[in-house]
Amino acid sequence: MKRILGAGLLGFSLSVAAQAEPVKIGVITTLSGGGAGLGNDMRDAFTLAIKQSGNKDIELVVEDDAQKPELAVQIADKMIQSDKVDLLTGIIWSNLAMAVVPNAVAQDVIYLSPNAGPSALAGAGCNANYFNVAYQNDNFHEAMGQYANQDYKKIFILAPNYPAGKDALTGFKRYYKGELAGELYTQVGQTDYAAEIAQIRASGADSVFFFLPGGMGIAFMKQYAQSGVGIPVMGPGFSFSQDVLPAIGDAALGVRNSASWAKDLDNEANKAFVTAFTTEYKRLPSIYAAQSWDTANLILSALAKASVKDKEAFRAALKSADFKSVRGEFTFNTNNHPIQNIYVREVVKEGDTLTNKILATAFEKHGDAYAEQCKM
Repeated sequence: MKRILGAGLLGFSLSVAAQAEPVKIGVITTLSGGGAGLGNDMRDAFTLAIKQSGNKDIELVVEDDAQKPELAVQIADKMIQSDKVDLLTGIIWSNLAMAVVPNAVAQDVIYLSPNAGPSALAGAGCNANYFNVAYQNDNFHEAMGQYANQDYKKIFILAPNYPAGKDALTGFKRYYKGELAGELYTQVGQTDYAAEIAQIRASGADSVFFFLPGGMGIAFMKQYAQSGVGIPVMGPGFSFSQDVLPAIGDAALGVRNSASWAKDLDNEANKAFVTAFTTEYKRLPSIYAAQSWDTANLILSALAKASVKDKEAFRAALKSADFKSVRGEFTFNTNNHPIQNIYVREVVKEGDTLTNKILATAFEKHGDAYAEQCKM
């Protein structure tokens, strides 16, 4: 277990009212194994946002879930029952979120998601104690389905066989109007994609859409480039996020991908975030870092309005989303999931550094397909 206390001001301060009562936040995230890069970015951005706020009454209890659902459940129970945390956050993976969130919110603990957005928690399974500050899983894939219609007629699609993977391909197909050359679900954590690449080669596809976050995407892209198949690829921002681009290398150049954020978004909050993160950690932030930064600042904005002990008032303060998002305009839908713009980005090289730049806006003020099923 790692405990981090809120620290003093750095270069600038966010506007946060004085907070007299101590607040304990449990951060469950992936800090080891193939998904560690994602969790490290989540933790680092969240910690930095608290540090920059100057709020010294916040204590973070940080633990590694090792990308194991059963471990995440054990950690959450300990944090709720023994550590007596006021809030929970941090989970990257949707299968872990599905294991942890329903039980946590049933114990009247507020959970704020900085990443995972499974459809089951956006629709009928929504809850007043569950806020997703990232997206609903389908959203980025919907944007690429929409964008793919411009150039492609026969696409091969693949994703891991877990909730986010199923939401990914569902979202893509919701907006893509062409033919599917093939549809595959791969194993979570898979590292050898020779069989899948052979199927792509033989399929007659004019392009490939894949969702393979973390180490899975790195392995796929390296093997795909080595195969010489040559069919254009596209994906959501997770597959070409800043945390994985250095490992993929030049094979990622020119690939188009979708996200609600990029480092070149032109707003003051984003410029300050990119500068602060890069200065502190000597690396560019990823979308996981951006979402985590927003999650921390949403919490800080709510703490400035209401006591975390007054659940009704604190939920209302969260719902108002009265903070400066790095994504620009940000509001919550009726199911406590974002309404936000989704962009198409392109992987480029700035000097020797691979990164993303915004190419187009796929959706403006986009919600999710499940909000109407939510009875809140």
